[in-house]
Amino acid sequence: MMLGSCAQESSSALERIREEGVLRVVTRNSPSTYFQDRNGATGFEYELAQLFADELGVELQIETANDIEDIYVRLNRPGGPALAAAGLTLNGARADQVRFSVPYLESTTQVIYHRNQRRPTRPEDLLDKRILVLKGSSHAEQLAQLKTELPGLTFEESSEVEVVDLLRMVDEGQIDATLVESNELAMNQFYFSNVRAAFDLGEQNQLAWVLPPGEDTSLLEAANAFLARARQDGTLERLHERYYGHVDVLGYVGAYAFAQHLQQRLPRYEKVFRETGRKHGVDWRLLAAIGYQESRWEPEATSKTGVRGLMMLTLRTAKAMGVNDRLDPVQSIRGGGKYFVTVYESLPASIVEPDRTWFALAAYNIGGGHLEDARKLTAAEGLDPNKWLDVKKILPRLSQKQWYTKTRHGYARGGEPVHFVANIRRYHDILTWVTQPQMEGTRLVQGEMHSPGINPGEQQASLPPL
Repeated sequence: MMLGSCAQESSSALERIREEGVLRVVTRNSPSTYFQDRNGATGFEYELAQLFADELGVELQIETANDIEDIYVRLNRPGGPALAAAGLTLNGARADQVRFSVPYLESTTQVIYHRNQRRPTRPEDLLDKRILVLKGSSHAEQLAQLKTELPGLTFEESSEVEVVDLLRMVDEGQIDATLVESNELAMNQFYFSNVRAAFDLGEQNQLAWVLPPGEDTSLLEAANAFLARARQDGTLERLHERYYGHVDVLGYVGAYAFAQHLQQRLPRYEKVFRETGRKHGVDWRLLAAIGYQESRWEPEATSKTGVRGLMMLTLRTAKAMGVNDRLDPVQSIRGGGKYFVTVYESLPASIVEPDRTWFALAAYNIGGGHLEDARKLTAAEGLDPNKWLDVKKILPRLSQKQWYTKTRHGYARGGEPVHFVANIRRYHDILTWVTQPQMEGTRLVQGEMHSPGINPGEQQASLPPL
């Protein structure tokens, strides 16, 4: 027994994780880090941690902290989590408590205010403001440091709120200002139409994983090596593009309009979107996002090119999908869902998820022929024709003579599918967030409460949900 105990104590942290088969990670419950939707766990930090656990060959075990201070307490507790992946910034003030990995994401601290108030443009403008920030955060430390220069500055810290709560409080006028990181504002901007960024505070920050203190560097070295490879092989870029590359496409006016339509129009058609999604094994919210991008959920919408209806089907497509009346919203949604699946299944097998969904959306917009032209141009540039991140850089070339004359299908408005996909991804993100289990009590959609999407068991294996 003693020999076994001694052997266990002498093994490194990394060896113990591999022996136990579990990587315990503490994080925060927020759109930018980790949350549960109807298909399970998701979030930038969650996916990155999952990839690390996969590399180690162990199971990922997530636990959520009550607040930022709680994260540091847990990391310093014997038998606590192995690391924190929680969107935390490199913080010199914490250097004696924990260890930080190499950075994997950059952000900027932004001062947030209500759009109806006079915009602060410098720290001095924060005097006499009601300011609230997360307790134990780097933002609290920034304000404490600023207070040494501006003794009249006052602010409060709270462990009872998250970033979403702070933005809501500014939006509703409960507080005058707060501090959040630029990436978190981008993820949450839509939900709060009165919120604006006033100015950046301080230099650019770097987000990093946080590990417990100690002399054992085995896990830290493994994490650093993983993050370095993730940056080099494009994993970080792809994750960033997936979660943050499309979040600013709406703008304030578009975000406000979508919020209104979400309440006033979607309830009329949600049942049909859900039924169509179940039939074809597609996330109904993706179909709803397509419908909004195409027509703003207006069943009688008509484009200048003669495309009509809620899902904006051409006459030829409508006929092929069995739609007799394009202005009938039920027929249009069903036809649009069937057409999307048709396009999705026609893509080459070499395109896999999540890129396959983005390609299907692009083909829904521009046609499979033009998309294939763009993929060939992408390959000719030495890029990956199966990655949306690469192909979307090349698509705009289809409108340039020097490029489209080299393609089979010729000219196309190649920039349109790029915006089309970005918009739909943003609408889908919003619909996913407002219909996830923990948000059901505060749905933006008026009327009766709905279950969060269809059951994963109803999904067809050929078409994974987003």
